[in-house]
Amino acid sequence: MKQIKGPGIFLAQFMGDNEPFNSFRSICQWVASLGYKGIQIPTWDPRCMDLVKAAESQDYCDELKGTAAEFGLTITELSTHLQGQLVAVHPAYNPMFDGFAPEAVRGNANARTEWAIAQMHLAAKASERLGLATHASFSGSFLWHTVYPWPQRPAGLVESGFKELANRWLPILNSFDNSGVDVCYELHPGEDLHDGVTFERFLEATGNHSRVNILYDPSHFVLQQLDYLAFIDIYHDRIKAFHVKDAEFIPNGRSGVYGGYQSWVDRPGRFRSLGDGQVDFSGIFSRLTSHGYDGWAVLEWECCLKHPEDGAKEGAPFIEKHIIRPAEHAFDDFASGGEDEQTNRIILGLD
Repeated sequence: MKQIKGPGIFLAQFMGDNEPFNSFRSICQWVASLGYKGIQIPTWDPRCMDLVKAAESQDYCDELKGTAAEFGLTITELSTHLQGQLVAVHPAYNPMFDGFAPEAVRGNANARTEWAIAQMHLAAKASERLGLATHASFSGSFLWHTVYPWPQRPAGLVESGFKELANRWLPILNSFDNSGVDVCYELHPGEDLHDGVTFERFLEATGNHSRVNILYDPSHFVLQQLDYLAFIDIYHDRIKAFHVKDAEFIPNGRSGVYGGYQSWVDRPGRFRSLGDGQVDFSGIFSRLTSHGYDGWAVLEWECCLKHPEDGAKEGAPFIEKHIIRPAEHAFDDFASGGEDEQTNRIILGLD
């Protein structure tokens, strides 16, 4: 068996305008001081990196890796969650998603899509220059507004939506394939890829493209009331990245899965800091280890109650505690009698 790497941390939720959160060097020093060994980098935040420069310059990528290494850190993946979201946007969401793009393409859906797709191609090359094998992103969505089948969805609507989504992504996936990098989609409500069935639909629409893989995040499955342990057993071959994020679901007499348009703190399903929610991380780390997952375990901190600095401080030892060092031999080997064909035949009643 192989061992999960970690602890890692996704920097996106921690970047800010004040020290130590306002530069790549200073945040590397901060997370290293907390015990993290890996960092997942948001490519849209110029305080972390310049994606265009990373795609074009090996020297710049070596500099990024060198800065991380100064503090004992490894870059785990690049993230294009915001750009991936913009690869496919239903017009109803244009005003809300415009903020994910630079001002030059806001209010122009076609230009925004072209920018997002170009960003994905840059991310493939940057990942290659950084020597990365996996990449984290979102799929975007044409169909989310039809997630509940009322009114009844017209025949062929879902198939058409996934066909167009695959058409948008196939050139990007081929670019990542040329760079030797897997695209790991975070299965997330609001995306057309939000559970196992929708992942399968997309995989089929792309012709079972080898670079279509999963960023496993159990918190989103808790909020959907999906069996997140059984999910690992079904899809472990495609799980190539892992966000360690906690959540809880406490239904009540007034609202349930859909949340009643309430704020996060009032929703029955809400994200929590590690150890404060309901996710069975012992079960998750055991399942992933048994299936040979040897990628990174990366904290994605999102909590409606706790301060992010406290969540980050608690996250590293929490992940460290759950990483399993696989046994090198069976626990009952001491009682083994060795292999003997004649003895085996006697035990089976054949001699």
